Amino acid sequence: MLSSCGAGGEDPGNEYAPNMYVSFAYEPMTQLADKPNTINPMGMNMRLPVKNTIARGQMDYTTYNLPKTTEGYEASASLKNPLPASVYNVAEGKRLYNINCTPCHGELGKADGTIVAAGKFPPPPSYDSDRIKTTPEGKMFYSVKYGKNLMGAYGTVLSPHQIWQVLHYVNTLKGNATVASADTTAKK
Repeated sequence: MLSSCGAGGEDPGNEYAPNMYVSFAYEPMTQLADKPNTINPMGMNMRLPVKNTIARGQMDYTTYNLPKTTEGYEASASLKNPLPASVYNVAEGKRLYNINCTPCHGELGKADGTIVAAGKFPPPPSYDSDRIKTTPEGKMFYSVKYGKNLMGAYGTVLSPHQIWQVLHYVNTLKGNATVASADTTAKK
């Protein structure tokens, strides 16, 4: 017992109950190079998902699977926002917008974000412009998910559900929004 008191520097001392720290069972999220799994294929602790299956909560990723081409962009014009313009969705959209969009687009969508003000990139189109005001929301969804021109893709950062929430907030910045004020607690 006293030998563990001499720990210091590179010497961690003796462990009292090592099986509490290092499991004998295979742990799915742990892969030790010196102890490969001899049961599962490729020495993996975690099993591969069954082919053609979709993880829980990921169905909306497959719904909006458009090709990253000009044709995909044009086809996206028919997409409509499936979420109601509730107070919750607009507020959540504003939160996500402030995190992801304000560096370029600015707080009010005037193309005056901090990156643009620093002169690092040319300004994106302002939400006041006629071009943006008349852009269908499906094309806006496509632009956020896959990127367009200098705008990077946010499809790996935001889920489709979150992108639609951001677009509800963007509609308020464009002046095209009608928010259902009666729905203050709905989360969908």
